Amino acid sequence: MRITYFINQYPKVSHSFIRREILALERQGFAVQRVALRGWDAEVVDAEDVSERSKTCYVLQHGIKGLLRPLLQVLRTQPRRFFSALWLALRMGMRADRPWPYHVVYFAEACHLLQRLHAFGTEHVHAHFGTNSTEVVMLANALGGPAYSFTVHGPEEFDKPQSIKLGEKVRRAAFVTAVSSYGRSQLFRWVAHGHWKKIKVVHCGLERVFHDVPAVAVPALPRLVCVGRLCEQKGQLLLLEAARILADQSVAFEIVLAGDGEMRTEIEALIAKYDLQARVRITGWISSGQVRAEILAARALVLPSFAEGLPVVIMEAMALRRAVLTTYVAGIPELVRAGENGWLFPAGAVEELAAAMADCLAQPVEVLQRMGEAAYERVLERHDIDTEAAKLSGYFRASA
Repeated sequence: MRITYFINQYPKVSHSFIRREILALERQGFAVQRVALRGWDAEVVDAEDVSERSKTCYVLQHGIKGLLRPLLQVLRTQPRRFFSALWLALRMGMRADRPWPYHVVYFAEACHLLQRLHAFGTEHVHAHFGTNSTEVVMLANALGGPAYSFTVHGPEEFDKPQSIKLGEKVRRAAFVTAVSSYGRSQLFRWVAHGHWKKIKVVHCGLERVFHDVPAVAVPALPRLVCVGRLCEQKGQLLLLEAARILADQSVAFEIVLAGDGEMRTEIEALIAKYDLQARVRITGWISSGQVRAEILAARALVLPSFAEGLPVVIMEAMALRRAVLTTYVAGIPELVRAGENGWLFPAGAVEELAAAMADCLAQPVEVLQRMGEAAYERVLERHDIDTEAAKLSGYFRASA
């Protein structure tokens, strides 16, 4: 079966889960075309991402002028579908998070995508994220393209479901996947009960390279690692507030912030303000191999997120036999169990975060080792990429 994956930006450091899914589907016999709006000039550090970039077609690589020819061709050959889909795009722009000219551009991108789909012989299109990427594949379907589906991750889609017309996208889709039961429940809110049966749960998965890593002993060093983009939703500023509490209590600790992002300057300023330069290190963007090394060099992963779907980095840490300290938001409690494989605390609660960190740092290595083994068993049971891709492949074949 020939399918096309359509993504806003690909490859991307934070989108390794999409790469894993595509490669797993190819192992199961699918021919997968990668199409993205942008990403041909993005900085990537993984060899796998460099390889994926060479396999990806880019809609905007030649700018707006690259959209004009496909647009005119669809107008000439399919005028009725052209104007019907254009009207749909304009309706999507009414009371939307972005004004109507953006949606006209999405329509032009859909015309370009349609040519790619026909050339490849695509039988089904799948998008990741329920924002503009899904609108483009929906418009391509309205132009006469194949059936489509999309994966909703959150939290962005759940922050503005009405302004991105999430319900309309679900209603027109062959099926929709959520990465957690919580995500599925949020989708139920925006469509009639008759559409619920098309909403599935397919977890993000991990490759065997994570599962099969030999166990590495939990270090005695009092180090915690936080992996993720430096941004408001990941809660790194709150983590520094908790670190200040531990420092005032003379608790020995180190924190590694593995990642980079738009809030780096603000985070560095707070590190300096609280005199934490000797205790907190920012790595910048690093490869997946380096992320793995940072997790293994830490006692546990700490992720004080304010909003999430179900973070892949939690799965990665658990597959490496590390306990997790995180918030009980969205789909996280479906994976992390307090007292068994980690700590859960309320989002935004700095005192509770500091207490969880202090408790983790005070635990004997043997206790953390047992929690890490429980984490490994839990994630292996729920997040194997080949198992999850097999679920997705069944939905693809049924839609065709």
